[in-house]
Amino acid sequence: MKKFLLSTLAAVALSAPATAAEPTNARVAVAITETISGHNPYSDPVVLVSSVWCQIYGCIMRYDFDRKEYVPYLAESVKPVDALTWELRLRPGLTRHNGEKVVAADIVHSINFLKNDPTSGKGYLVSSIDKVEIVDDLTVLIRTTSADATLRDNLAGIVVTSKALYDQYGAEMFSKAPYGAGPYKLAEVRIGEHMILERNDGHPMLSPNNPRQVMYRILPEPEQRVTALANGEVQIAQGVPPQLVQRVRDMPNARIETINSVEMMFLAMSPKTHPWDRKEARQAVAHAINREGIVRAILQGQAALLNGPVSEGQIGFDPDFVSPYDYNPEKARNLLKSAGLEGVEITLSTPVGRYTADRQIAEAMLPMLEDAGFTVTLETPEWATLWSNVQAGKVPFYYMGRGSMIDPSRALHQYFGTGGSPRIGYSDAELDTRLAAEKAEFDPALRNEKMQSVISRLVEEAPAAFMWQHQMAWGISNTVTFQPRPADQVNGWEIFVN
Repeated sequence: MKKFLLSTLAAVALSAPATAAEPTNARVAVAITETISGHNPYSDPVVLVSSVWCQIYGCIMRYDFDRKEYVPYLAESVKPVDALTWELRLRPGLTRHNGEKVVAADIVHSINFLKNDPTSGKGYLVSSIDKVEIVDDLTVLIRTTSADATLRDNLAGIVVTSKALYDQYGAEMFSKAPYGAGPYKLAEVRIGEHMILERNDGHPMLSPNNPRQVMYRILPEPEQRVTALANGEVQIAQGVPPQLVQRVRDMPNARIETINSVEMMFLAMSPKTHPWDRKEARQAVAHAINREGIVRAILQGQAALLNGPVSEGQIGFDPDFVSPYDYNPEKARNLLKSAGLEGVEITLSTPVGRYTADRQIAEAMLPMLEDAGFTVTLETPEWATLWSNVQAGKVPFYYMGRGSMIDPSRALHQYFGTGGSPRIGYSDAELDTRLAAEKAEFDPALRNEKMQSVISRLVEEAPAAFMWQHQMAWGISNTVTFQPRPADQVNGWEIFVN
């Protein structure tokens, strides 16, 4: 049985720039805010780590930010046959890191694992899939329970693992034989610490200047990430907060790169728990928060206010739609009073270090909520604990983001559709009807109109108060070239050693 041992790592110092005939021997370290929960690529839906698994195993499709469309990855083509049937054809000649061919049975296995295995944390990706049928070694037919115009978006999140290796090892395959067909190989995972990838030389997505190794280091505190960048311990630092941006700009060895995020920041309120079963309480929260003040004072202008869950460039954005929830403490108090909820006790949960200035923002929200008539306690659990409890539906009121909302449909179904996930546990028959209608519409213009109808209903019912989208600041070493993307992804094939 082959063991996966981390090859001997030199110091983090980068080698001289590579030539076309000589691939670089450099290792690039990336400081991230995410958690790394283990070897199972299907268990954790966190955006950045999910994209790392796609680098190793390969996903069916991927989003091309330059072309602004979904493109095949392991697939050669994905096309609808009729309203309920899609044909997926694999690229011929695909092999895993151990030489094994990628075949249609692997697609069936991966989708069924996501759908049925209790360790799956991404069942929402395949919730509309009824069954997958093998046509030949390279072709499958995907049959959906209803028309699904968002299928390509979901397929972009599906890692393809080997059925043959799973049949041999069971779930131990993920740690004992993590052979994929992606441009990087898994070298090491240390849960809660780091993940290291090794370049899969000869892969068509790679260039000689892509790093030999990429290390993803969990450094939850912003000061940690910025200090590591200054010391040359990391070459890319995720999520530099506004108060540290100038420090990076002043560094002789690094720079700041910014990108507008498609991550929706929001306050979630679960109607499974009092007082969030009352719409008046949820609407009171939306009126209580001085979003403009927080963006100005804490985020130093590095965020764009949301009138709903989406912004310009996303499906469903309506430039004429204005949120009805202005900052109005008096209106918030009147809403609570009308529902007999004056002084009601609530607990706000926030991560610390996962999002830009998350704790400071939550602390600023406390007196605003108190002024509106709530009695508030703040909880700041570790990110891994909070995230686990949110996924299980155990957190009634929390500040969080939903990343990679290139197409917002999946996120809105996941958080607000009946049975979409336990994260909020919201259910509204009218919203479900509108969500189903937008998902079934293949005409882009009509789908945009139907998504706007979804958003109108969602804002009115307020299971979440929509806050802003961050302008994300990344610290980048001058030894590498890397252009951040609107979704939190750091792909080795998009990092170039100078």
